[in-house]
Amino acid sequence: MRFEERQILLKNGALCTLRPTTSEYAQEMIDYMRQTAAETPFLLRNPDEVRFTLEKERELLDYIYGDEHSVMMLALVDGKVAGNSSINGMGEKRRVWHRCSLAIALTKEYWGLGIGTAMIGYLAELAKQIGYEQMELEVVDGNDRAKALYEKCGFVETGRHINAMKYDDGTYRDEILMYKSLRE
Repeated sequence: MRFEERQILLKNGALCTLRPTTSEYAQEMIDYMRQTAAETPFLLRNPDEVRFTLEKERELLDYIYGDEHSVMMLALVDGKVAGNSSINGMGEKRRVWHRCSLAIALTKEYWGLGIGTAMIGYLAELAKQIGYEQMELEVVDGNDRAKALYEKCGFVETGRHINAMKYDDGTYRDEILMYKSLRE
């Protein structure tokens, strides 16, 4: 989805630009995915599982940019990718048209500066414009920093997927399901 860029002032005094993630950032996105996967155990993939080709990443970003029901947002600080977030509909059936899922990740260097709060707030505005009535997400149990952010942004815990994440060392973590109403 196309949307207006927005600038925010970070807690450290730097300016951050929230903008659509377009195909011109395909290589930066691949690098960002590898970096964030290496910085935290709370994302879905490991760094070696980022196997996107530049061509496929460009195609995906072009598709999302043109899709009226999806948003992918890039956070840039001094021209550097600090984070990425997205909302996507929950399916093609009318009974779930009112729901969207939220995903977000920031590089560790930019944690705690207000980017996540700003991205989630802007995505909630855009989701309402699209016609979504609620946002949903999953957060890995133990990711207390992210869970606190989501709660600050109005999300509430609604349940769990038990043993949803299995790590290479054989350990498991639950996913906590969270929900935010957009009807207010």
